[in-house]
Amino acid sequence: MKVRIFDTTLRDGEQTPGVALSPEQKLAIAIKLDELGVDAIEAGFPVISGGEMQAVRGISKAGLKADVYGLARTDQRDIDAVVDAGLANIHTFIATSDIHMQYKLKMGREQVMERAVESIDYAKSRGLSVEFSAEDATRTDREFLTQIFKAAKSAGVDRLDIPDTVGYSTPQYIAEITRDAIKATGLPISVHCHNDFGLAVANAISGIQAGAQCAHVTINGIGERAGNASLEELVMALTCLKFNEKFETNIKTERIYSVSQYISNVVGIKPQPNKAIVGANAFAHESGIHTHGVLSNPLTYEPISPELVGRSTSFQVGKHAGAHGVFAMLTEYEIAPDKKQLQQILEKVKGIGDSGKSVTEVELLSIAGEVMKLEALESIVKLTGFSVSTGMGNMPYAFVKLNISEKDYTATDYGVGPVDASIKAVQQITGTIGNVKLKDYKLNSIAGGPDANCEVTIKVEDAQGNTAEARSVGKDIVITSVYAMVDGINKLMLKKIIKAKRA
Repeated sequence: MKVRIFDTTLRDGEQTPGVALSPEQKLAIAIKLDELGVDAIEAGFPVISGGEMQAVRGISKAGLKADVYGLARTDQRDIDAVVDAGLANIHTFIATSDIHMQYKLKMGREQVMERAVESIDYAKSRGLSVEFSAEDATRTDREFLTQIFKAAKSAGVDRLDIPDTVGYSTPQYIAEITRDAIKATGLPISVHCHNDFGLAVANAISGIQAGAQCAHVTINGIGERAGNASLEELVMALTCLKFNEKFETNIKTERIYSVSQYISNVVGIKPQPNKAIVGANAFAHESGIHTHGVLSNPLTYEPISPELVGRSTSFQVGKHAGAHGVFAMLTEYEIAPDKKQLQQILEKVKGIGDSGKSVTEVELLSIAGEVMKLEALESIVKLTGFSVSTGMGNMPYAFVKLNISEKDYTATDYGVGPVDASIKAVQQITGTIGNVKLKDYKLNSIAGGPDANCEVTIKVEDAQGNTAEARSVGKDIVITSVYAMVDGINKLMLKKIIKAKRA
């Protein structure tokens, strides 16, 4: 069975608190989604603002293969806005649960049903293909839900949607009401699941197993409150897990990770590290038992090949690391310690891990250089001095002292803030020595509160176009940023050293 993927990243996803997209950003995302292979794109809610209308119009004119939808309430002005945006498809909705009707709409059931029918009639008269949603369907009286779906069919609706608006359903219940809707109308059914109880993907799968032909999803599961069913989790579950029936989608799965990364950068929300499919740790291994298994056969601890979603396996070192994982990481740099050296390296790694610190790739190479007496790997960049000054009325400035190949270098620079000044000071040194420049900088807060850690991820590039990424975590944004910058420079320089050795 082919499952239709209806992506609402640009509408429900943009309703994530703190997210606001420009028309240009929305068009760029729509193109990425179209290239990914989604069947339908909910471009936005045209009536809400001039910018939203501009964005939806731009997407409607982009010549995408996907069906492009605009959202509308059961209101003629909303429906007219969808038509004015140049769209042929509309997703219109009205709440049907008693709590919504009483406290939000202040309408009775007959009024709600009448409004739904009138809006579908009007949308059809404007030449639109109509998908109708009974908002808060999973908390709606079951008999009334069937009645309103039958009325929608009589009005000529093309598709029906069952929204689990506050993520309140169980897989069993959404399957039951999906079967009700199919039996009552015979129309194509969609399910739109929210993740308030962590069941969005499970509920969507259950609805599909019960006969729904379409699922509404967002990239990375973004959306209001706890978000929506995530495209990547749903698609890969349908593709790879065993069901009584075979499910297929039009998604080009090898593009999933790149699209996820692109959208997370645009919206400014990074998936949590343990997020399925697209999280940083989804295909990463530290435990010695796991790395040994994965090196023997990846399927031992990876349920799918990471290449299926455009990723690759990675190994990390820490106190849980084993000799096999450490050796595998070192051999990527053509460094082959003997058993005794490997054990010494492993002991040093575990010592750092026991102190509560993570071990970076650069630190591992440095440890290996120290144990194996490899001078080239020991002569990396070291931060030996640092200070920063900032305050009202004074332009922030930073002093940095680096040791590169056993020679000290210092620099002082100014910036719009202490982080900017510090990175400029580092680049002043490395720009002269290795022509290394910062290409990308991202800052994320790992937790809230006064004791929150921040995460800084940077990308550096040299004159030849070689790049390296580094990540650092700490409580002080300025110091964490400097450490990330130094770590990235180290990675780049070490890569050049290894490359030169290979040549």
